[in-house]
Amino acid sequence: MAPPGTNLPPPHSRLSFNLDQMPVPMAHATYRVIRDCNAEFAALFGLERFDLIDQSFSRLYPKLADFVLTGDMWRPNLAAGRAYHDERVMIGAGGVLFWCRVNGRTLSDVDPFAEALYCYQRMSRPVIDSALSLTDRQRQVLTQISQGKTSAAIAAELRLSKRTIEAHRQRLMRAVGVNNGAELVAWFTGAPVPAVSGTSSQTKVALGSLER
Repeated sequence: MAPPGTNLPPPHSRLSFNLDQMPVPMAHATYRVIRDCNAEFAALFGLERFDLIDQSFSRLYPKLADFVLTGDMWRPNLAAGRAYHDERVMIGAGGVLFWCRVNGRTLSDVDPFAEALYCYQRMSRPVIDSALSLTDRQRQVLTQISQGKTSAAIAAELRLSKRTIEAHRQRLMRAVGVNNGAELVAWFTGAPVPAVSGTSSQTKVALGSLER
């Protein structure tokens, strides 16, 4: 008697679906151009599906530089069928900015961007205008810090040295006037100031002004 599952078809042939059948925002892309998406994906950006088909993902980023930096970060991580995710600020209809968590998986063994599936989830994290005035690299590093990643992990992901990441972290803390990484994340995300002893009155004022 054959072992259970011996006669099962390959995994990819067991399930066939259209994106419209998925209950979450999803898009299918080739070389970072949207080839198909469901109604949930279009609604996430306040657009219609026909507005997005055959359009570059770049139109959904606040700046072209953000699109380029995201691609640089994803390319070495989205390989050989692996899934990858990040959190970034996206832009919808009417210039509405919002935080979004993006999960993706490549369908190509040759080029990770040749064909891929992406799933989007809008986050409740507020977007702070002051954070968007930072340099592209500073905002990229802050995004990784807000995910709880260590300097070593961020350095590996962005293909920079750990010393460079630490330098970015220190410059950001000095510029904002905070004492530690927790307060830096609070400034970036607009979360309440963490109850850490030694928080200066200057820091509380700076953080408080951003919350108003």
